[in-house]
Amino acid sequence: MAQPHGWIILDKPAGLGSTQAVAAVKRNLREAGYGKKYKVGHGGTLDPLAEGILPIAIGEATKLCGRMLDASKIYAFTVQFGVQTDTLDAEGEVVERSDFCPALAQVEAVLPEFTGPIEQMPPAFSALKVAGKRAYDLARAGEEVKLEPRQVTIHSLTVLAPKEGQSGAEQGHKAAERGQNPSAQGLSEVTLVANVSKGTYIRSLARDIALAVGSVGHVTMLRRLKSGPFTESQAISLDKLNEIGKGAPFEDIILPLEAGLDDIPALDLDPEAAVAVRQGRVLTGCPEPDGLYWARAGTVPVALMELDAGTAKVVRGFNLQNVAE
Repeated sequence: MAQPHGWIILDKPAGLGSTQAVAAVKRNLREAGYGKKYKVGHGGTLDPLAEGILPIAIGEATKLCGRMLDASKIYAFTVQFGVQTDTLDAEGEVVERSDFCPALAQVEAVLPEFTGPIEQMPPAFSALKVAGKRAYDLARAGEEVKLEPRQVTIHSLTVLAPKEGQSGAEQGHKAAERGQNPSAQGLSEVTLVANVSKGTYIRSLARDIALAVGSVGHVTMLRRLKSGPFTESQAISLDKLNEIGKGAPFEDIILPLEAGLDDIPALDLDPEAAVAVRQGRVLTGCPEPDGLYWARAGTVPVALMELDAGTAKVVRGFNLQNVAE
């Protein structure tokens, strides 16, 4: 059975970690008879509490995981006002409360402050390393976590759905257990959509927006709507993935390797140029504009290439020469 190369775009459910999702893909491929000798990786960690688009690369597509990590992403997220937690999400311990809930106009007024290049302090509960240790391990152990602010870019930030203030009991068990009682004059929560650069923490963004309107807040819902070129329309459920291990056709769910390159132009190679690129040689005299391209021989991806002043150099080569063109 030929080794697969391409992408599975999983609509990750809340409660499943990114590493667990990769393991689920490996298990299903193994059960489908593809063996164990292939690479599987993901194109950007998604917190266990978050849901949505998780690109999982298989075979030669794993060479594009680093590029996918660098890609912009779009999230929908709900900020609940009145309570801040240590994790900045619904699973953490309460560290601060406020009775003030903002009006919609107040939320909309501060959004421009968080659009464009901004400086952001990552959450203490994050995978960033501090003196060789994960920040979340230090935070869970009760140790002080000292992180440095980072520069990120928020390409766009808009309100999707506001919700008027309610009592803590009316907002559900978690809010009631925390004793939250926000002002009925404002919003108890608001759902926003953000298009963000790599390195952006949505939990930090939610915290900072709540502080900017004079309250505190945390994330109660987080869904990734887009990751690089991949959208919800291409995603499959965990149940659909598990059907592969039971004999469902694998080609029904895998996207080709080049699906991860849809946001850059293709560079068509003749047979002689394709041989040269597969050997890692430089192409000269290319008339195309400068930039990043994916080079192909027929329909088969050969390499990711950077073109500068008519010269094209291989950035990453794909070992797909035996695939029928």
